[in-house]
Amino acid sequence: MEAKENGSPVEILMVEDNPGDVLLMEEALREGKLSNNLYIANNGDEAMDFLKKRGKFKDAVRPDLIMLDLNLPRKDGREVLAEVKNDPELKKIPIVIVTTSGSEEDIDKTYSLHANCYVTKPVGVRQFFEVVKNIESFWFSIVKLPSKAGK
Repeated sequence: MEAKENGSPVEILMVEDNPGDVLLMEEALREGKLSNNLYIANNGDEAMDFLKKRGKFKDAVRPDLIMLDLNLPRKDGREVLAEVKNDPELKKIPIVIVTTSGSEEDIDKTYSLHANCYVTKPVGVRQFFEVVKNIESFWFSIVKLPSKAGK
């Protein structure tokens, strides 16, 4: 497995409350080409605690990418997106919306909140793996991400 240019694994925060989707993501990333560390937040409050290094996440890493579901318990994905993109320390972290919703309203709303990408979750396992492989390839092989030091 390849690592980032500096040799370290890609740090990914997945914000997802569906255990089945978490398992699929873990498996899809294992099949991928990049060395990665996948961290899971099961709701929006946990996601913000992870990103703000609060409570049990006090030693959390800064993710290179956030994969965010919209329909979450407690604080939903739209609220997390707005909070991250309004925070000067976090706003440069790319956020890929990965959700079952194909609603034009959700798509428009999340882009207006500065989501970097919107992906509707495919129904089939093979299609899900293909989508994850393409996300991984695009965000970590093609796109140049901001440095963590440059926050």
